[in-house]
Amino acid sequence: MSSEARFLFLGCSTSVGVPVIGCDCAVCTSGDPRNARTRSSAYLAGPFGNILIDSGPDLHQQALRENLRTIDAVIYTHGHVDHVAGFDELRAFCWQRDSPLPLYGSAQTHDILRQMFPWAFVPEGTASGYVKADLREFSEPFEINGLKIIPIEVIHGKVLTHGFRFEWQGRAIAYFPDVKAIPEEGMKLLTNLDILIIDALRPEPHQTHLSIAEAQEIVEILKPKQTYFTHMSHELDWATTDQALPAHIHLAYDGLELSF
Repeated sequence: MSSEARFLFLGCSTSVGVPVIGCDCAVCTSGDPRNARTRSSAYLAGPFGNILIDSGPDLHQQALRENLRTIDAVIYTHGHVDHVAGFDELRAFCWQRDSPLPLYGSAQTHDILRQMFPWAFVPEGTASGYVKADLREFSEPFEINGLKIIPIEVIHGKVLTHGFRFEWQGRAIAYFPDVKAIPEEGMKLLTNLDILIIDALRPEPHQTHLSIAEAQEIVEILKPKQTYFTHMSHELDWATTDQALPAHIHLAYDGLELSF
């Protein structure tokens, strides 16, 4: 078995998706498939298993598009609707499981899941064919079959939000889809990255997300080998924006796969 791990972008958009409903801008009407963005989510696969990061509202579409067959665990960044609303789609990944599906997240995120999907957390267990959840709260680094995962708390509105550093076979990749700022203690955990994936919503500043320029400032401090911007609005055309970025920074797009 290959020891290589892969990181797959399932979705790279902000909360409303791209195209935006009712919008006729150049990006929303573009014929470039890289401008068609579903809600932010990702998939990690390797000898450690198959791990979903967030279950957004487009999970059904994303799973069919990428032919996803197995999910061994889900890791949640936070409880905003665009990151959890596809929870019910997890049923399809539980049908052939004998054990409950591990759902890693903060206590606050688990509380939101319980409120939104109470049927999955009844004491007597869920009915056959539905999600059987095994809530696993994180507050410290943890491992899934040898994959080291370091949760890093970030500033993103009023909801407790995490990004993650993943370490495998001496390589490190970090994923921060929703972030306005990374506290100093978090920045210290992000040195020597092979790949940084980070929020870059639009050119103009935003209250709860990084702009392109703000994301670039973080990149220049951390100096990862490669960087990919994600969680992008319809204000960013893929081709023109990517071309204007430094050679070590690129825009992600739905379906892009990275090895690490």
